[in-house]
Parts: sequence; C-alpha cells; structure tokens
Amino acid sequence: VQLQASGGGLVQAGDSLRLSCVVSGRTLSSYHMGWFRQAPEKEREFVAATTWSDISYYADSVKGRFTCSRDNAKNIVYLEVNSVTPDDTGVYYCAASSASYISALFTTNGYSVWGQGTQVTVSS
Repeated sequence: VQLQASGGGLVQAGDSLRLSCVVSGRTLSSYHMGWFRQAPEKEREFVAATTWSDISYYADSVKGRFTCSRDNAKNIVYLEVNSVTPDDTGVYYCAASSASYISALFTTNGYSVWGQGTQVTVSS
C-alpha cells in the first residue's frame, strides 16, 4: 500500500485547510488511518485517527478544530483543519495501521505505512 498526502500550504492564523491522503495498492477499508504532524526540532505527534469502522479520535490540542474523515469508495482520507494557529505549523503525515488495539493508533509505532508528508505553515 502507498499513501500520498497533499493539501498543505502557507496560511494565516484563523484560516482553514483540507488535507487529503490518497491510498493506493489496497482498499482503504482494510486500514485504520492516522494523521500525525512534526514541527521543526520536535517529535512527531498524533493529531487524529479514523478507524476502519469510521470512528474518529483527536489529540486534545486539535479537538473541536480538526475533523478526520474517510471516503472508502474513493480511497481517500481527509483532515479538515480549521481555526489554525502558528502552533499547528509542521509537516503533516498520513499513516495506515492494522493494529488490533485502539490505543496503538495514538503512537507512531502503531502504524506500518507512512506517506511522504505535506507542509502546513501558519503565519500569525
């Protein structure tokens, strides 16, 4: 399976973006999907995840502002990013997981396949 993330860009605080992750090689419905981000000189951190049964989870820092969704027919996962702040700046990665436990979706170790990332830069 391959993942291709896109949709990043340079935006101002308060703006919105929609990130996309196209899944190829296998059907999206086979995987839990996650979004992580990595700011310069920081660890990659969990942002959001959607299970194969379409249940979503969010980091506290983005809850209420970000929405993760999936379109199994199109093999695409989305991350709607609203009311951005400079703290949301980073490279956003999508990842695929076959984990058996939900807790695994909150850590990088729970994912076996990663996309290349898309840069989001928020100016104040």
